[in-house]
Amino acid sequence: MESTVTEAMAPCYFGDRSSSDTVVRLRTSDGRDDWLYCHSHILIEKSKYFADRLSEEWPTCQILDSRNCVEVYCQESDFDSHVNVLRLFYVKENSRDDIWHGVRNALGILRVAVELECSQIVTACVNYLEAVPWEETEEEEILKAIPGMGSQVLPVLSRLEPVNPLAIMRIFRAAIQLATSSPPLDMNGLKTSAQEQLEYMLTEDDDEPLLKADDEIRSEVKQCMSRLFARFNSFLESLFCESSELASETLHILQFYLSDLSWACQILTKLEIMRDLVICWMDASDKVVKIVHPSNPEPNGETIKMTLKTVEVASKVLESIAYGNVILPASKRLHAVKVWLPYVRVAKAAIDSATSSGDETLELKVDGELWQSLEPTFVSLVLTLPSGDQAEILTEWLGNNYIRYPDLTEAFDVWCYRSKVAKRRLTILDGNHGRSSTP
Repeated sequence: MESTVTEAMAPCYFGDRSSSDTVVRLRTSDGRDDWLYCHSHILIEKSKYFADRLSEEWPTCQILDSRNCVEVYCQESDFDSHVNVLRLFYVKENSRDDIWHGVRNALGILRVAVELECSQIVTACVNYLEAVPWEETEEEEILKAIPGMGSQVLPVLSRLEPVNPLAIMRIFRAAIQLATSSPPLDMNGLKTSAQEQLEYMLTEDDDEPLLKADDEIRSEVKQCMSRLFARFNSFLESLFCESSELASETLHILQFYLSDLSWACQILTKLEIMRDLVICWMDASDKVVKIVHPSNPEPNGETIKMTLKTVEVASKVLESIAYGNVILPASKRLHAVKVWLPYVRVAKAAIDSATSSGDETLELKVDGELWQSLEPTFVSLVLTLPSGDQAEILTEWLGNNYIRYPDLTEAFDVWCYRSKVAKRRLTILDGNHGRSSTP
């Protein structure tokens, strides 16, 4: 008995054949067959699986040199992880933090440790995986593997669990305030990131939006947007009072405002609350086209970029008006056409010229759909106007050098038809009205 205790207390090393009393025969279906020299008291202490296999109730086979033999079958992909688990049986518990050699290796060890019922190694693996950063591919592997391992490993997934709605709302408020603020120029990267994530939170793709567009969300967004619109209008007023050419820093600030408004269009469209932005933009339109006009002064890289951003915002605003998402009186709609039709004509010509010039320093990202969508928007908007206003717009278009874009041919066709049949239509209507009034 004393000799057995002494043997158990003596230091043992994995693979030490001279002191080993048990062989773990690790085999795969591909024919791999490795003999790993171990010690029964360590196997029994560290693994319930081996404790059961080495108990008197489980038959074992003896090999030539009288050692116990436990055969373990595994997949080839898990072979190294089985060896690593057996090695870990011989490592002191407080020395394991730096031996996992990465997430994938630790995940493989965890998979085997769960299978062999090694509670200490399972706990150590879980603690490691829960604490370290994961790459995207590693995260996908963890998501596939962990759920089938039981409740003991679920703490690994704590960073992926759904968040409390109150916490989501708090981070939304903080993000929308940053996204609509005017921080120092060196913080604009952080602001852009907040804008992108807010749009993602509200987008329905393969998953539901992280936030539902309820009254609380709309109210919060409206308040923040109102502050953005107020700062934009004040900035325009200050620029409108300047008679000299705008300084480079001022141009940058104006471009940031236009980028903010372009982003705001995306958010407000998703929330179906574009009206405030449409009103703000229409009130500022006259100032905007005078300040950001591609021919005033001669267009350069900075003014072309701002012109493009201005067209992007105007496009979203005009779409909302033209398709009835925001209801404005005829006088406002006429004003929108008179301001933005001439602007878009000149802007497209200037942007097309800049992009075809081969200037590599001018980094313009022009969405081809922008011009395609603007044309039917103008057609629809013109056709909502009283017939006399339509005639005025179409007369100017027919005599304009930029008649090719936007092409208002469809509006002209509809106007001609409506005008030709107008008397007959109205006569029929008057006749019907007269008959309905007869007692």
